[in-house]
Amino acid sequence: MSNDQIKIPKGFILTGVAAGIARKKGKLDVGLIYARQPCTAAALFTTNKVKAAPILLSQRHIAKGQVQAVVVNSGNANACTGTQGINTAWESAKLTAAGLQVKPEQVIVASTGVIGVPLPFEKLKKGIEKAIEKIKLSSARCHLLSDFSRSIMTTDTIPKIVSVNFMASGKKAMITGVAKGSGMIHPSMATMLVFIMTDAVVGKDFLKIALKNSVEQSFNMLTVDGDTSTNDMVLVMASGQAGNKSIMVQSRDSEVFAQKLRQVSQGLTKMIARDGEGATKLVEVVVNGARDFTAAKKVAMAVAKSSLVKTALFGNDPNWGRIVAAIGYSGENINPDSIDIAIVAGNRKIHMCRNGVDSGFSETRARQLLRGKELKILINLKQGRAAAVVYTCDFTHGYIDINASYRT
Repeated sequence: MSNDQIKIPKGFILTGVAAGIARKKGKLDVGLIYARQPCTAAALFTTNKVKAAPILLSQRHIAKGQVQAVVVNSGNANACTGTQGINTAWESAKLTAAGLQVKPEQVIVASTGVIGVPLPFEKLKKGIEKAIEKIKLSSARCHLLSDFSRSIMTTDTIPKIVSVNFMASGKKAMITGVAKGSGMIHPSMATMLVFIMTDAVVGKDFLKIALKNSVEQSFNMLTVDGDTSTNDMVLVMASGQAGNKSIMVQSRDSEVFAQKLRQVSQGLTKMIARDGEGATKLVEVVVNGARDFTAAKKVAMAVAKSSLVKTALFGNDPNWGRIVAAIGYSGENINPDSIDIAIVAGNRKIHMCRNGVDSGFSETRARQLLRGKELKILINLKQGRAAAVVYTCDFTHGYIDINASYRT
């Protein structure tokens, strides 16, 4: 199904326009989400101590309760821009609110792009006005989804959209998520921009819990390059237009909703890892046999963010020594003599290390297997029953090419 065929939950309209903020001429760079009625909402933001102006503003707005609009620009992060940046974020919220006849405090603002450069407000203003006009003229719920997804992209090569359907107290409901993210991807919280919409009726307290748990099992299990951005945000909005009984903590539909939200989040996570800057492979690092989840995640993350492991994967080099070295410096108290390591591609599997030593595998077969576009690194620590999966990608020449001239 193409992005233009994916429907969005009831109560939302999305669009994207070109405002001239991004360097590439004609690129869509201002996106707008409008909810016909105020939505129950929850959000998580970057844990970076350096936070962009739109993050600071949106943190205040989400704390006040309901959300009815989201305005996003790409091409400029509006980060490290001082008072001017704060004013620009606030003025964009006010402009959006006035055009859509909502309260400024009900507008979430997000930006992505180059850090430390003032965001040109006049261009942003024209983009917001243009987007509002398209929203007012739109009667369909699906044909502008692709425009919005492309308007928030920076170095992404593909739009990232996941949508699922489910039943809640006998009513049809939907969750749709849209994300941007390719580089500067690393926990914690979720190093990207993600906007999730549902038409289900969801209680605010439960929505917060469901979002946090979903992020812990998806976006916080993702690394591309080990860099946490200044602008990261995950927002979920519930319009309530499905007409189901409100989903609360421990209500009948709570587990279904949580599972579907997790499905959307994990789908977007995989898309971001697969589209890592310059990446050619989606890689899942699976750790089993750990003492607890924290230990499993720490080991998996050490392997997933190792530049030596990631460059070996790019070169189809079965250098399992780099993997075991990363396990060793992860900070976990592991037993080197009990580690097993295997590589999986499709239905093919090769054990490279058993009990901490070489298994005598075929280098030729291993290199052929490593040419796959989707790989799993399986690690068994043999210390317990806990497991964790971290999503990552390979490191290529393309990553250097993109980031060596990102600003210029």
